[in-house]
Amino acid sequence: MMLSPLPMNRVTVHLLTRDAAEASLVLARFGLFHPDRLEVDGEALPDAPGESYRQLATSAETRMKKIVAYLGLRIDTVETGQGAMMALDELAAMNDDLGAIWAECSGLEARMTTLRDEIKHVDELLKSLDRFEVLDMDLALLQKPRSLMDLEVGTLPEKNLQRYTTALSLAGYVVHPFLISEGTAYVIRAGLPGSGQEIDTASEVAGYSRIDIPPEFRHHPQQVREELALRRRQALDAIERIGQEIVKLREHYADHLAKSHQRVMFAMTYAMLAPHLRGRGGLSVVSGWVPRQAVGRLEAALAGALGDRFVVESREAGPRECQQAPSMLQHGAWMRPFMALVGNYGTPRYGEIDPTVIFGISFILMFGMMFGDVGHGAVIAVGGWLLRDRIKGFVPFVISIGLSSMVFGVLYGSLFGFEAVISPLWQSPLSDPGLMLELALYWGIGFILLATLLTIRNRLVEGRWREALFDGKGVAGVALYLGILFGGWRWFDAGAFGAAALTAIFIPLFIILGYHWRRVEAPLGERLLVVFIEGFETLMNYIANTLSFLRVAAFSLNHVALAVAVFALANMMGGVGHWITVVLGNLFILVMEGAIVAIQVLRLEYYEGFSRFFTGDGRKFEPLTLPVQDSQI
Repeated sequence: MMLSPLPMNRVTVHLLTRDAAEASLVLARFGLFHPDRLEVDGEALPDAPGESYRQLATSAETRMKKIVAYLGLRIDTVETGQGAMMALDELAAMNDDLGAIWAECSGLEARMTTLRDEIKHVDELLKSLDRFEVLDMDLALLQKPRSLMDLEVGTLPEKNLQRYTTALSLAGYVVHPFLISEGTAYVIRAGLPGSGQEIDTASEVAGYSRIDIPPEFRHHPQQVREELALRRRQALDAIERIGQEIVKLREHYADHLAKSHQRVMFAMTYAMLAPHLRGRGGLSVVSGWVPRQAVGRLEAALAGALGDRFVVESREAGPRECQQAPSMLQHGAWMRPFMALVGNYGTPRYGEIDPTVIFGISFILMFGMMFGDVGHGAVIAVGGWLLRDRIKGFVPFVISIGLSSMVFGVLYGSLFGFEAVISPLWQSPLSDPGLMLELALYWGIGFILLATLLTIRNRLVEGRWREALFDGKGVAGVALYLGILFGGWRWFDAGAFGAAALTAIFIPLFIILGYHWRRVEAPLGERLLVVFIEGFETLMNYIANTLSFLRVAAFSLNHVALAVAVFALANMMGGVGHWITVVLGNLFILVMEGAIVAIQVLRLEYYEGFSRFFTGDGRKFEPLTLPVQDSQI
């Protein structure tokens, strides 16, 4: 377990351009080289020797992914210790080869898409045909305009049908309804042409809309249905034949693609390094970050592949590079879920404290304090184990908080809310609420002091000693906080602050105000306002943050109070109803209160802890590695 990221060295590798591709493969296999921009003038190294290779490798990888996904192939893990980097002309040939294979696949896909569209179109026609099923006539008669008769199909609201029929009969038209569905009337309208304006006006008033008969409806409805069904079967048969062609393609290219995949993945290592590679003539340079203890092994790996055709320059990361150097965090499996929760807030800067261990321990403890019950904790722990295949990496997290709940349940003497089954090793929270609040206050004081001390340490490491000494989250802030605590103690003990307490508060407060006064560059009025707000905020934050920890005690009391409420309700019922109420009540407490407690603990960690000492704006350590996949791409 590390309390800060691993020490990093800035490493610059000078090599021959012709060796750059092979060197990228060495660096990827090494797995601890984080590429970064060069610390040199771009005009001194104007060439980008890997750009052409990068474009071809990216194209080949894209085509490979499309082909493998389309054919449903599964590519096994690339053997990282085997194979060599392709030359540029080999990569170009492979890219062309993959392009030809993808052309075959995309041709089949285009045919498949056309056939699927055909089936969709036929289904829509069949659905539309349902409306004309009752018509015993050739539907083609309803399509073609005729000079001797105005004949068409349309719809209108059923409530307007009678009035519309009457209106059109005055113009010599016949309206024949053939289907009524959901308040809509489907009608055939027939008459002699020549009453266009009159008919149009009546149709508009009645809400009549014309239906265009699809050109496929050329015969009697039953014959049209048979024709459409035949088209659908033919399309499905064609899709089946294409599926067989895909299977043949898969079998034909499986071995070839497996071999090509490994070579493309090797090529991608150079493609990923290329944006960071600069050169002039036959020489190239690449720079990045390597864990300090691994620099020697990196040189040995390069020497094994390139002989003496390279030079490595290495130096330690400086204090001003805390935002440039990546943070490499190492934690065991038990801490990884807590590491993920820390990652939701941010990545620690290089050199600052990695809060994962502190976060994990304090989270586990606070959850147990607030949700102490042997039975509920056991359900959480066992549930975490039983659901391990679903929650995967968060199994340690769930089991940890479950065990913590069980430990504090033993201290509180609580088992599924029953407080008479086991004797408390300490006491039940409700037996002395005042003591619980007092202990929560002490816990919060210790938590805030630790967070502020970590802030001071981080600022000193980064060389920001003025902030470390005089800021509200520095030494002056600690002195102010201790003064506030002393003043609070004097107030509750003697009923007044006293001169000593006031001195202990105002001296560090004036130091903090003076520090901010020197920092702020603004007109006098604005400067006074900003400094006053900074000082007031510092003072109130310490008080408010401390009082926030009273929720630790509040939720421990709330847990017991909810159990009491459940049993009070259960006691109002008899027999089976009593135990059903107990079970459902415990289930409610377990799910609802458990989730709320977890959220509240996370809030305390983030806002009362991380906001004090954790910037979260660092860079993740992302080394160059072989982009291999052990699954379908």
